[in-house]
Amino acid sequence: MTTATEATALRAGAGEYVLRTAGPGDVGGARAVMLDTVYRDLRSGYVPRWHADIIDPETAYLRPARCTLLVAEYAGEIVATGAVRDRGPQAPPNPQWVADRFPSGTTAQLCRIYVRPEHRRHGLARRMVRELCAFAARVGGYEAVYLHTDPAVPGAEPFWRSLAREVCDERALPGGGQGIVHFELPLPGAGSLPES
Repeated sequence: MTTATEATALRAGAGEYVLRTAGPGDVGGARAVMLDTVYRDLRSGYVPRWHADIIDPETAYLRPARCTLLVAEYAGEIVATGAVRDRGPQAPPNPQWVADRFPSGTTAQLCRIYVRPEHRRHGLARRMVRELCAFAARVGGYEAVYLHTDPAVPGAEPFWRSLAREVCDERALPGGGQGIVHFELPLPGAGSLPES
């Protein structure tokens, strides 16, 4: 397996995707993918308390040693992103017991795993998840890999159910919570991610 700092190519049709750790020159393209996703797929638009990392990905992901941002490039354009941050879910808005189970500092939170619609179904997100989990294991100090998803985003819930174990489906809580689903993934060495 390649490390998150090495560029790796995935073939797709007449071209190829290059998956690599983002650098300062990738910030604008990564930000565009993220903002397009929060407006188009999540339909929340930019919400400062949730999306500050999107505006300044360099500070959020490129500078801290235990965080990273991956990008996938196709024909010179950033078409997908994926990140690890060293912060667990916060309560509120998440259930307190979920926040307690995944404390900041020892939780690698996968986030901003976004692929432009025209580049989906090429294995980019699955490959990013593998690389991000490998990064979390390699950097050390993490005891859990956590993520949450909005099941209203087309394809998101079945994708995460194919890779991760559900921890909490807020739709089953009294009042429906935020309507999101919380998941845990194994750290490499503690379990495995499906290859397909």
